[in-house]
Amino acid sequence: MEEILIFGHKNPDTDSICSSMVKQILNEKNGKNNSKAVRIGNINKETEFVLNYLKTEAPELVEKIDDGQKVILVDHNEFGQSVDGIENAKIIGVVDHHRISDFKTSEPLYYTSKPYGCTATILYQDFKAKDLTIDKKEAVLMASAIISDTLLLKSPTTTKHDKIALENLAKIAQIDVESYGLEMLKAGTDLSSFSIEEILNLDAKQVSIKDVKTIVAQVNTASIADVMKKKTELEAGINNIIDEKGIDLFAFLITDIINSNSQVIALGKNASLIEKSYGVKLEDNTALLKGVVSRKKQVIPILTENA
Repeated sequence: MEEILIFGHKNPDTDSICSSMVKQILNEKNGKNNSKAVRIGNINKETEFVLNYLKTEAPELVEKIDDGQKVILVDHNEFGQSVDGIENAKIIGVVDHHRISDFKTSEPLYYTSKPYGCTATILYQDFKAKDLTIDKKEAVLMASAIISDTLLLKSPTTTKHDKIALENLAKIAQIDVESYGLEMLKAGTDLSSFSIEEILNLDAKQVSIKDVKTIVAQVNTASIADVMKKKTELEAGINNIIDEKGIDLFAFLITDIINSNSQVIALGKNASLIEKSYGVKLEDNTALLKGVVSRKKQVIPILTENA
């Protein structure tokens, strides 16, 4: 039986990894034993915290797929965010909570997209709809993904569905959402072992905003000032990426998980789009975006509207 690969986006976050693993489990509980969760990028420290908590291994790394390979995409649909070779893959399913863009298939498929705060919330509802038992491991994976994507339910992307799912999953997982969640989020703010290039690529998404070729990268922190100490090196790294990839705007968001603000470093010939979109003035290429924490809801749509 031909194997089906399940994976999230490049530079995977906790939702991408956990939802891939959960989708494989969900398939198996539905009697489909030919799918395999993989990853198309390195694990970040937040996700590493979750996997260590569960004493489980990360999915296998896949950097390129063969023509005709059957795949299921989770937590993304844009080809620019997917694995090399995706254009020639056979996409048989998508589970996502982002905008639909740059996406087409040659055959019909199962496509589930809901405007929730997290892909794992959609998978939770799938478990419930099929009356399938959720075990502790699956509950921890899904709860962790929801905590990550909604910043402990503080993000404006959070919906009532995410809140209900997290409340129920936390009971099965036997975790205290606040203490476990804060420890998990703080684990993801440790950048000490990463190079500048790695920091810029930890959670970077390339998107087309009308005719503006854009990368929006984001890191979480408990102290914006600590990350800003690396500003000179970060700007040099950003300019290298701009030159290498022909990027018009690189927006690097340093998101304070405690106070729910983001400091942006914006470079590229279209950096002024940040000023136009948020009514701020970039001083030395940077500005504070008060209340901005969500790239999906508060950055990409706003930039698109003002481009």
